[in-house]
Amino acid sequence: MTMDELKQIKEKYIDERRKEIEEGYISVDVHMGTCGIASGAKNIHQALLEEMGKAAVTNVKLKITGCAGLCSMEPMITVLIPGESPVKYGKLDSKKVREIFYSHILGGHPKVEYAIGHGLESPQKRVEIE
Repeated sequence: MTMDELKQIKEKYIDERRKEIEEGYISVDVHMGTCGIASGAKNIHQALLEEMGKAAVTNVKLKITGCAGLCSMEPMITVLIPGESPVKYGKLDSKKVREIFYSHILGGHPKVEYAIGHGLESPQKRVEIE
């Protein structure tokens, strides 16, 4: 894959996310890098799908993403509600993610006891090693 192709994918994602925000969609990213999958992210994803079905929500987009870079905190999700800072949750299980679903995603009240951070991450700077 070329750099131009990667840039097109990135631009398409940014445009789609911007449209979702404008339309009021809540986005829930399930981090499924290798470490996330090994830690149980598939179970987290399944639990969220089940609760979304029970609640018949139409304004929540569940997304599978790659590694968030915090392997020791897996499995993790990030909740992005339009107009609010994203909240990253870690060391999750099915019970915790169901609580997050009803409290934060549907109710607007973050579960601070499971949160590991909020806001946007700063891009990492490449360090040159001689």
